[in-house]
This record gives sequence, C-alpha cells and structure tokens, in this order.
Amino acid sequence: MKILVVDDDPDILEILSYNLKAEGYKIFTAENGIEAVKIAKKRQPHLVILDVMMPEMDGIEACEKIRETPGLESTIITFLTARGEDYSQVAGFDAGADDYITKPVKPKVLMSKVKALLRRFKTDAKQNNILSIGDITINQDEYKVINEGNEMTLPRKEFELLSLLTSEPNKVFKRDDILNTVWGSEVVVGGRTIDVHIRKLREKLGDDKFKTVKGVGYKFVYE
Repeated sequence: MKILVVDDDPDILEILSYNLKAEGYKIFTAENGIEAVKIAKKRQPHLVILDVMMPEMDGIEACEKIRETPGLESTIITFLTARGEDYSQVAGFDAGADDYITKPVKPKVLMSKVKALLRRFKTDAKQNNILSIGDITINQDEYKVINEGNEMTLPRKEFELLSLLTSEPNKVFKRDDILNTVWGSEVVVGGRTIDVHIRKLREKLGDDKFKTVKGVGYKFVYE
C-alpha cells in the first residue's frame, strides 16, 4: 500500500517515514501542498497524511485539489495537526478529509490509525469496484483507467484483459485461461489476439508492467 506523508518539518517527515517503511508501506514525502498535489497525481497513494499549516499551499487547499483529481476519489486523507481548534477540523472535513491525527503521535498509535484507515480504503474500493495497484487505478463500474494521474478509456477487451491480469499481480495467467475469461465463446480467436492486445497495453501503460512467460502466458508485474 502506498502512503504520501506531507509536512514542512523534516524531522516529522523522517520519523513518520521511518516507522511506516518499517511496517512495509511504500512511502512518498512532500514538504508543502503544491508538491503534495503533484506527487498524489503521479503516484496515486492509497492514504495521504497531510499537515494543515504549511507554506505555499496549506493542507486544506491541497486536500481540495487532491479530491478533485480523477482516480483519487477513494484515496483516504487524514490531517496531521497540532492544532485542536474546532474551526480547523471543520474546514478539513469540508475540504474532503476523512480523519484527523493529532501530533505529537506515538508510533504505535500512528500504526494503529494507519491500519484502520487503510482497511476503510479497501472496503470503499471494493464497494465501488475500484482496483488500485501501483500507479494504476481501474474503475470496473465506469470502464475507466487512471495511469500516473492520467485518465484513459481502453477498448473493452483491453480493459477486460488488464482487469484480469491485475486481479492477481505477478501470477502467470495461461493463454487458454485468458482466452476463455476475456473472449469466452463470443468468437473464435487465435493466440495472436492476446499478443496484439498485450502489445497495445504495453504501449499505453508501460512495457515493464507486463511480462511474457514463453510457452505459458502473461503476468502483470508489481513489485
């Protein structure tokens, strides 16, 4: 799971990043709101931990801009703040925040909070038929794909092939299984059909995301 931590205090960034990485999360950091929005659009984090008081662009405005970004509608956003004023919390929730973490926060408390928030993300994503893996977000209901913040609409078979491969990252799907799942008995197609569609997905999403296992099939690579 990917987490973006945003704070203008380098010490806080270092402490939070260290503890989150120790739990196996992939961490991105930003020191202001402008940088946070850029990274969020590119990296598509599952969770954003966002300081309120920052230079250039504060957390409230950054939250609003992240919420307006296609593909980030389901991202969980929690504010990290030492301020306890009610107006600050109200403004944060109005901007689209999901929760608040008050600093200073103990590492164990932070981990417990993060795990709870990410469980909420998984539940929301499942209910909305949204799959987020790496830099790619797939919306099953809207037949929409977000890649590194860029929205694209794929032809139906490309979309279904991508959905199948990403449903179990790093699993090798056999060619016959791909044909039966994606094409079924609609028409008689040959093995070259899969190759052509994989080539198109590589062109659109990146060659390194798909691996050919000779004599077997294909897999979506996720590290």
